[in-house]
Amino acid sequence: MAVSTTLILAGIGISSLVCQWMAWRLRMPAILFLLAGGIIAGPVTGFLHPEAIFDDLLFPMISLAVAIILFEGSLTLRYDEIRGHGKMVRNLIPVGTLVTCLIGTLSARWILDLSWEVALLFGAISVVTGPTVIAPLLRAVRPKSKLANILTWEGIIIDPVGALLAVLVFEGIVSWGQGNVFGHSLYIFGKTLVVGFLIGAAAGYLNGQVLRKHWIPQYLHNAGTLTFMLGVYAISNEMAHESGLLTVTVMGIWMANMKEVPTDSILEFKESLSVLLISALFIILAARVEFSAIAELGWGLVAVLACLMLIARPASIFLSAIGTSLNWREKLYLSWIAPRGIVAAAVSALFAFQLEKIGYENAGVLVPLIFMLIITTVTLQSITARPVAKLLGVQEPPAHGFLILGANPVGRLIAQALKKHEVPIMLTDTNWENVRQARMENLPVYFGNPVSEHASTHMDLTGIGNLLILSPYKQMNSLATYHFLDWFDEHSVFGLAEGDQDQRARLQTAGKVQRTRGLFDGVSYAKLASLVSQGYTTKTTQLSEEFGYAQFLAQYQNQAIVLFTMNSRDHIHPVKDMESLDPDDDWVLISLVPPQPKKERKERDGNGKAESPAA
Repeated sequence: MAVSTTLILAGIGISSLVCQWMAWRLRMPAILFLLAGGIIAGPVTGFLHPEAIFDDLLFPMISLAVAIILFEGSLTLRYDEIRGHGKMVRNLIPVGTLVTCLIGTLSARWILDLSWEVALLFGAISVVTGPTVIAPLLRAVRPKSKLANILTWEGIIIDPVGALLAVLVFEGIVSWGQGNVFGHSLYIFGKTLVVGFLIGAAAGYLNGQVLRKHWIPQYLHNAGTLTFMLGVYAISNEMAHESGLLTVTVMGIWMANMKEVPTDSILEFKESLSVLLISALFIILAARVEFSAIAELGWGLVAVLACLMLIARPASIFLSAIGTSLNWREKLYLSWIAPRGIVAAAVSALFAFQLEKIGYENAGVLVPLIFMLIITTVTLQSITARPVAKLLGVQEPPAHGFLILGANPVGRLIAQALKKHEVPIMLTDTNWENVRQARMENLPVYFGNPVSEHASTHMDLTGIGNLLILSPYKQMNSLATYHFLDWFDEHSVFGLAEGDQDQRARLQTAGKVQRTRGLFDGVSYAKLASLVSQGYTTKTTQLSEEFGYAQFLAQYQNQAIVLFTMNSRDHIHPVKDMESLDPDDDWVLISLVPPQPKKERKERDGNGKAESPAA
C-alpha cells in the first residue's frame, strides 16, 4: 500500500520527538536515538526514502540545516574561553586537532584506499566531539571536576574549530576540482576564503550592532538573526561557490566575541529548532545510509575506528598533557572519552553529497564511515565511561552541593553561608542585576534559563546534586522542579512553600512536585525576603551537651529559622520541619537569626564575652 507524503512527513516529526524523549529519559545523547530511528525508518523498514520524497529539495534542505548547525556552534566560540580554561584545554585544541586529523587521514588513505582528498576530509570531520554528546555522559558518570571541565570545554571549543577546519578542507577540495591548473585552483580557493571571511565578518558585525543597539524589537532577535544568517549564506554561495558555510561560521564567531551582544537568547531559541528541524534532519540523513555500503568497508572500517579511538585520541591527550599536573590515570580516562556528535554527522552527509556531484566517486564512503564512528564512540563510551572511571579512581564522591535557583538577596545570603563550609554551590537567575550582584560577591552564578539546553551544556554542576528553589517566579520554579526531579531525584529537590493566595494552584500541583515544597519550616519566599530586609543574617552554631537544640531555640526566642544541619560526618541537609528536628549534641546548625538589639550588643561588648556558646 502506497504511503502518502503527508503521513511520511508527519511520521518524521513524531519519530524525532520520540527519539528526543527517549534520550531525555535515559540521559543519553539524542543523536544516538535519532540515527537509530533513521536507520529503522530507512534501510530496515523501507518506510522512508528521502530522495523520492524531497527530490530536488533534499540538497538545499540539508545545506540550510547544516548552515544553522554551524552558525549555532560558532556562536559558542569565545576567545576568552580558550584562554581561560587551563593549559590542557589550550593544548588540546591545536594539538588534538592536528593529531586526530593526521591519523584519521592516513588510516582512511592506507587502510580503506580512499583518495587523498576524501581521506583528508574524513580526518578533518573526525576531529569534532561536541558538547551535545559530552554533557549527558558527564552528568551520568560524574568524573573529577578537573576532568569534567577539560572534556566539557574541549567539546564546546572544538565544535566550531573542527567545523571550520572541515569547511576549509572541503572548500579546498572543491576549488581544486574546479580548476584545471594549480594556479586557477588556488585562485578559486583564495576567492572562497576572501568572500567567506569578509562577508562573514561584515554580517556578524552588522547583526551584532543591530542586536546591541536594539534596532529591532526583542521578539524579532531570534527570527531576525536566523533569517539574516540564511540570507547571508545564500548570497555568499552566489558570490563564490560553496563559500556559504565558511561565511556563517565566521559570522557566528564574530558575533560571539563582540561585547554586549545578547547571543544567549539565540542559543536558547536553537533548542526548539533542534527538536523540529535538526532532529528531523538526522532521521533523514540516517535513512540514506545503506547497509551494503557499511558491509563493503569490512574489517577496514573496524581498523580505522580503532586507529582513531586507540591511537589518535591517546596520542592527542598525552602530547597535550605535557607540562600539566594530570597523572597517568587521568590521562587514560581522557584518552577513552571522545564521542563524536551532531556536526560530524551533518557535514559528512552534506560534503559527501557535494563531492559526489563533482566526480569524487568514493566520497559516498564518508557517510557510513562517520556514522559508524558516531554510533561506536557514543554507544561504547556511554556504556563503559562509569566502570572505567571507577576502575581508574577518577570518579567524584557523591555530590552534596547545591544549585540555588534565585541569585536574589535571599539566595546570595544562603549561598555565602554554604560557601563558608566549602559546600559546592552554583546560583542561577534570569535577572541580570541579581547575577551582577552575585558576581560582585564572588559567588559562582549562571545567567540564563537553568532548564535550557545551553544551561545543561555550560552550567558547571560539578559536585552538585541538590536544588534549592529560592525564587519568587512561580512558573520558573515549577519548570525547574520538574526538570531537576529527573536530573537529581525526589529527595534532592527542595522548594519553599507557596503563599496563601496560591491554594488553588497547590491543589493542581502534582503530588511528586508538592512533596518538594515546605523548605525551611514552611516559610514562603515573601517571608524570607522580608526577614532578610529586616537585618536577619545567617549564623553557624555548634551544639554540645551544655548548649543543645532547646537552648538554641530559647536564645533566639523561637525567632530563628534553622536552614541546614551538619552531622558528625559533615553531611549537610536542608531542614523542612523544625518541630520534628532532633539534632545530636555534636551537630552544627546553619540558621537565619534576627538582628541583635543594639542594647544587648553594647552590653555584650562591654562585658567582653559572647552571649552564648554558639559559634
